[in-house]
Amino acid sequence: MNKSISISKFHFIIFLLLAFCSIQAQTPKGTLFIIGGGNRSDKLMTCLLSLSKLEAKDYIVVLPMSSEEPDSAYIYFNDQLKRLTPNPIVMLNFDKKTATNPKWIDSLQKAKLIFISGGDQTRFMDIIKNTPIKTAIHQAYKNGSTVAGTSAGAAVMCEHMITGNQKLNPVYTGTFDNIRHNNLETTEGLGLMKNVIIDQHFLKRSRYNRLLSAMVEFPSHVGIGIDEATAIIVQNKTIEITGESEVIVIKNPKGIQKSGTNNLISIESLEMSIYNNGQKFKI
Repeated sequence: MNKSISISKFHFIIFLLLAFCSIQAQTPKGTLFIIGGGNRSDKLMTCLLSLSKLEAKDYIVVLPMSSEEPDSAYIYFNDQLKRLTPNPIVMLNFDKKTATNPKWIDSLQKAKLIFISGGDQTRFMDIIKNTPIKTAIHQAYKNGSTVAGTSAGAAVMCEHMITGNQKLNPVYTGTFDNIRHNNLETTEGLGLMKNVIIDQHFLKRSRYNRLLSAMVEFPSHVGIGIDEATAIIVQNKTIEITGESEVIVIKNPKGIQKSGTNNLISIESLEMSIYNNGQKFKI
């Protein structure tokens, strides 16, 4: 009997050790620095560089594929960052032909800081989806690199990415003028953040309707609206705000009802919080 108990305890301890190692292996060592667009002050970017813990041998990679003018996106970023850090800044402007280039992929995976420019998040994902580029970004993040992005580069961080388009309105607008179900268009994002929907330029462009629409379609997710000149710093499950404005967090919608008439919705209750520089919350 005692021998049997000892064996059972041994197996239980082994199980706990394996479970702990599995959790440790799945937890990324890196940091996400997600900017809501707009002005990127030197103070904000110095914070990014500090979090990235760049050593002399490290370099920064810019992924400008969201932009219509990728060279300009890189030049603007490079001009600012080279005043703040001596580390090399490299542009990797992937396209369908270079998406499997082994040297570029290796350089991306080994970058200590990866920055995704603004523009059109769908354009970015159309290039990297189902390619080694996406895998390399995940591996860099897992190994301890910082992955940052602004505007479109913020939207791509999620598993379910807001495209900005409305299913019920073929004409693009910067915000939604209503809250309807089955109206929000989402597609596959990078998936560096799970169970979260991110919207950018949030207060500046009054995108409450868009994020509330997301909460109807993904009620188990946390909606995070990041304003311009402001960023969230994501380390495991803790999020810290830095920058000049605010971050709106919406979660736990209860009593959602979807009407068949004009796709109207109702929500009995939900939680909303407002955070600013230096404040933290957990997801």
